Amino acid sequence: MRRFREAGIPVLPSVSHIVPVLVGHVHHCKMISDMLLNDFSIYVQPINYPTVPKGTERLRFTPSPDHDDKMMDELVSAMDKLWSHCNVARMPAVA
Repeated sequence: MRRFREAGIPVLPSVSHIVPVLVGHVHHCKMISDMLLNDFSIYVQPINYPTVPKGTERLRFTPSPDHDDKMMDELVSAMDKLWSHCNVARMPAVA
């Protein structure tokens, strides 16, 4: 979650190991999910209406102990590129 926040990618609060990343638009959510898989070989579950209210579409990451620092850095780099490519709103980056 820290890496996402440092990149200004909006992470929603969670009480479990699931890391929900707010996209906020159904088409962008699906597009980013597809691009992560096709361009970066990263699978993530897009969560859209009716599972969540319209405007709160998100990507649901489920990191495990098998995901090392290098993999996390590659994920954040890919997300940073896609956030810019798709012009998705960011939060102010945390230093």
